[in-house]
Amino acid sequence: MPHLLDAFDTLPEWLAAQGQPAWRAKAIRRWLTAARAESFAAMTDLSKGLRAALEAEFQIWTTSIAKHTRADDGTEKLLLELHDGQRIECVLLREQGPGAEGAGARRTVCISSQVGCAMGCVFCASGLDGVVRNLTTGEIIEQLLRLQALLPADERLSHIVVMGMGEPLANLDRLLPALATAQDPDGLGISQRRITISTVGLPPAIDRLAVEHPVYNLAVSLHAADDELRTRLVPVNKAIGLAEVMAAADRYWEASGRRLTFEYVLLGKLNDSPEHAHSLVSLLGGRAALVNVIPYNSVAGLPFEEPTQTDRERFLDILREAGVNVHVRRRKGARIDAACGQLRRLAVTAS
Repeated sequence: MPHLLDAFDTLPEWLAAQGQPAWRAKAIRRWLTAARAESFAAMTDLSKGLRAALEAEFQIWTTSIAKHTRADDGTEKLLLELHDGQRIECVLLREQGPGAEGAGARRTVCISSQVGCAMGCVFCASGLDGVVRNLTTGEIIEQLLRLQALLPADERLSHIVVMGMGEPLANLDRLLPALATAQDPDGLGISQRRITISTVGLPPAIDRLAVEHPVYNLAVSLHAADDELRTRLVPVNKAIGLAEVMAAADRYWEASGRRLTFEYVLLGKLNDSPEHAHSLVSLLGGRAALVNVIPYNSVAGLPFEEPTQTDRERFLDILREAGVNVHVRRRKGARIDAACGQLRRLAVTAS
């Protein structure tokens, strides 16, 4: 049966064919997102006849939870099995702000956009087996609903990062409608300013985003400040080049007015030396950007190591002394293999 979460755009037409007013589409969407209904039967302000027709025509859930892991820091990770047997991962991150569970608390979700990844980043578990396919809009929305269901009724999702499995900008046609549902007041009501799309840097897709939807935060994964090293770490860079990536990022900044974020996975003895730090400062060239430094999270079977605390602090000191705005991502969920692709790969290995 068709996936209801893929049919939001055509639902008014289907309702009209059933002799129902088109506005009921908003009510159905609200039941799924704001009211967290898990079945058509729970949509109690719809007639029994309409609920039966929906049940006969659509399915709400196309995934099953293959594994659910929890960490002491509140991080939860789901390994979801799709209708075709493929598996993806998504993560709920709990962070406390001022007032603990009050207004300052963040409930961030990290979602996937593809099954696997074609970008080939050598240190990432997501792309070790290549890309299988794009996720549908409904499969992307379903991750959000699955993660939202992990929260108590008085808590809601506050932030989205599209930073899980896959290259989001390689699946914009399906991702953008999903994010539109996420930010819709009749959907999840998440501010566009709290939605971040992460990319290795695909200039044509960045330019498309700048023209069509320059409302989201853009995070560009650099991992190196020169083409030789970056191509070793991110093979797709050979066909693009850092100069084009940075130029596209600048165009997005001009169109959106949103501060850029550059991500840098710090790999021990590979890209964490003082020379690498100085090269990164030169590449940034005084841009008003945030550098998100991510100490490497070890992946079984890969030959990379975490940076030492001394090397990490020296790298950060050089950036800060140069006036670079730096954020160090605190490791969350390490004990549950929360780095993208790890849980899926462990499940495949175990089977």
